Amino acid sequence: MQLVVARIGRAHGIKGEVTVEVRTDEPELRLGPGARLATEPAANGPLTIETGRVHSGRLLLRFEGVRDRTAAEALRNTLLIADVDPAELPEDPEEFYDHQLIDLDVVLTDGTEIGRITEISHLPSQDLFIVERPDGSEVMIPFVEEIVTEIDLEEQRAVITPPPGLIDDSQAVIVSSRDEEASEPGNDA
Repeated sequence: MQLVVARIGRAHGIKGEVTVEVRTDEPELRLGPGARLATEPAANGPLTIETGRVHSGRLLLRFEGVRDRTAAEALRNTLLIADVDPAELPEDPEEFYDHQLIDLDVVLTDGTEIGRITEISHLPSQDLFIVERPDGSEVMIPFVEEIVTEIDLEEQRAVITPPPGLIDDSQAVIVSSRDEEASEPGNDA
């Protein structure tokens, strides 16, 4: 199985290094020297990592055969793809690969069916499950412990406890700071 593990960013310096946006929880395993990675677009690869280092909190990689800034810049926005055994699991039992979560049924704690995970969206602050409901509409569920209380791979389901309004708009509670200000004593709004 192929998994996207990083996206190449801009060139760094003049000797062929690039910044990368890491998309794996195991960069030391997937993005170490000697790793050979497929690419998207395929014409840019495969690429073999020659060196890697962290600079100012960013991972910098240099690939075999990429020796100058021009060659490095030509790789910008290329996705790096690792071959992973589908049976392989992350070291941490609380972590999951995207392919393990896609197609899981999403249910409430009482068993009410919400839908099926069709996509995982990786945002800077958190990941989101994109869930297709039985009527074909989609709902986004933040993949946080307070909402996704259980992932059961054997039963192929994700159990959620959504706050009001996340699943059903009619249950949404709208709070406005203007309402609070108007009700304070001395405000004649």
